[in-house]
Amino acid sequence: MDFNFPLVLALLVFISGFIWLLDILVLTPRRRRTAEASASATSSTTSSEPLYVEYSKSFFPVLFAVFVLRSFIVEPFQIPSPSMVPTLKVGDFILVNKFTYGIRLPVIRTKIFDINQPERGDVMVFFPPHEKRYFIKRVVGIPGDTIAYRNNELFINGEKVKEELQARLPVARPQYELYNESLGEVEHQTRKLLNPLRHGLNATYEVQEGHYFMMGDNRNNSSDSRVWGTVPEENIVGKAFAIWMHWEGFLSGTLPSFASVGAIE
Repeated sequence: MDFNFPLVLALLVFISGFIWLLDILVLTPRRRRTAEASASATSSTTSSEPLYVEYSKSFFPVLFAVFVLRSFIVEPFQIPSPSMVPTLKVGDFILVNKFTYGIRLPVIRTKIFDINQPERGDVMVFFPPHEKRYFIKRVVGIPGDTIAYRNNELFINGEKVKEELQARLPVARPQYELYNESLGEVEHQTRKLLNPLRHGLNATYEVQEGHYFMMGDNRNNSSDSRVWGTVPEENIVGKAFAIWMHWEGFLSGTLPSFASVGAIE
C-alpha cells in the first residue's frame, strides 16, 4: 500500500492544532489555578508546559504552512519511471501547480473553485482510473476527441499529429528514434522504438466528456490511457511546470544535480 502523505500531514496538522487550542482554553488556565493554589508553598506562581504541548506549539505553524502550500499552491514530486523520457528522466524532482485546474479540498480532492481546464500538450499529474497512485503523463486527448495510434503515429480527430525526426540511434539497445512533436501550441520531444511493440499497434479511442486521454512521451514504454483508459476530471492533481533538481537517490552513488533545472515543455 502506498504511503498517503497528504492524509498523514492533515492528521498531524489537526492533532498539533487541537493540542495547542486545548492548551489555550483548558490546560493553561488549569495550570495557572494549580500554581496559584500552591503559591503559599513556593515563590513561583507559574508551571512549565508539558512536553507534548511545547512540541505541538512549535510544530503546528510549520506543519500548517506546509499543508497549505502542498494542498493549494505547489507540490513536489520525484519521477519514478522512464515513461516520460526524454522530457522527464528517472530521478527528476518536479514542481506541480495545484491551482491551475481549480482549487480542490485536500485529501478528498473535491473541486470547490474552477479556474482552467487541461489542454493538449500539458504535462499533468493525476490518479489513473485503476489505482490510487500518482502518475504523470502528457494530455493528448481532451473531451470529445477521437484518438488513434497507428504504426507508431498519433492521430487526433483524423489528422496526423505533426512530428519531425531529430535523431535515429540504431546502435542503442533497444533501438529508438527521437522526434519533435507539436500538440497545439506545445512542442516537445518523444521517443519511439524503431520496431513498434503493442503500444504502437493500431487502435482508436473515444474521449468522453469530463475525461482526458494521457500518453507518456516514451511512447513504447509507458502504461497510459492506451492500457487503462481515460482519466476522469476528478482524478486530476495538477500541472507539472518545472524541474528543480535531479537525483536518483543515495543508492545511486551520485550527488544531486541542478543541470536540468528549468520549465517543463
